[in-house]
Amino acid sequence: MSATARNVLIVLVLAGAVYGIPGGGRTASFVQAVLSILITVSIAFIGWRLYREHRIAIFSLGDRYRGMLYGALGAAVLMMAIRERLWDTTAGTLLWFAVIVAASYSLVVVYRQHRNDAY
Repeated sequence: MSATARNVLIVLVLAGAVYGIPGGGRTASFVQAVLSILITVSIAFIGWRLYREHRIAIFSLGDRYRGMLYGALGAAVLMMAIRERLWDTTAGTLLWFAVIVAASYSLVVVYRQHRNDAY
């Protein structure tokens, strides 16, 4: 049996267990919540480490660009947190994309400034 066939079989067995076993849906929701928390904690830890390793470069950006960096990261986190509610309406979807594009552009501007200061 190939590895792909084995993996497909495992996924099918797990899906059947979630569907057929009483309380399987609640267990799947619990596992999903635990994985979501672990991913969020991992991202926060990585952000903390990056800040600690690059804080001299961050502080050398100046107030304007450092504010743009923090604002863009905060806007991106906020948009990811309220994504499901915003995507329920057309105006919300457009707002979500507009804020994400603006945050991305701000990060590019900050990166370019950092690269210009480095040379």
